[in-house]
Amino acid sequence: MSEISAEPVEAMSMMDHLRELRMRLVRSTLAIGVSTLVLLAFYDQLKNLLTRPYTNLCSRRPDFECDGSLFSLGPLDGFSARMRVCLYGGLVLALPVILWQIWRFIVPALSKREKNYAVPFIASSIVLFSVGCYLAYWTLDKALEFLISWSGSDVTQAYQVTKYINLVVMMMLAFGVAFLSPVLLVFLQLVSVVTPKTLIKQWRYAVMGVFVASAVITPSGDPISMLALAIPLTILYLIAVLIGWLLTRRRTA
Repeated sequence: MSEISAEPVEAMSMMDHLRELRMRLVRSTLAIGVSTLVLLAFYDQLKNLLTRPYTNLCSRRPDFECDGSLFSLGPLDGFSARMRVCLYGGLVLALPVILWQIWRFIVPALSKREKNYAVPFIASSIVLFSVGCYLAYWTLDKALEFLISWSGSDVTQAYQVTKYINLVVMMMLAFGVAFLSPVLLVFLQLVSVVTPKTLIKQWRYAVMGVFVASAVITPSGDPISMLALAIPLTILYLIAVLIGWLLTRRRTA
């Protein structure tokens, strides 16, 4: 009769955790750096993609007196815009690697049941972030149309390249990060920080909070972008509560 013995898992020391964290940070930074270098080679195509809503709006509304051109008011504006676009784009492009490194760092502290949720959480985070960025890009020309129409008549539109790029990038990042809130909400239900019953009871306050937060974090400040962010987040809130209820119910059973 053979005896089966389980080898105990050796606990990591504080220095081991720090070395592990440093390795994960280095790998994430390298992924961002490589992605940024790749996007630098395709900067013109990326810039044309980001400015397309503005150029389409100018061609669709000749009364706005704009031609879709961007202006550089300083010798460093063009370089600054190029680096910002490629750096932010590299961060988005490296997001799967970053999430994987975060997962590999925290996996030793998770139980077997919690580890099973890793792939759905990472996949849903990437999908929701991408959907949020696309929604921000889709509403950009409508937001610009609203803002330009409120600037008054006989006002020629001339946008600085760095300010326009900052607006577009901040809009996409704000929408993308906001669309991650349902993932956080499901996680809080799984770890019993909040319950689906409580979230259902407080739905009125939650919807009000979503609209207030959308108004605050929307960089353009226009009502079109705010509604484009608040309405999907309200729907995702209800979906997250439903998913949390199904998962906690299955766990209880």
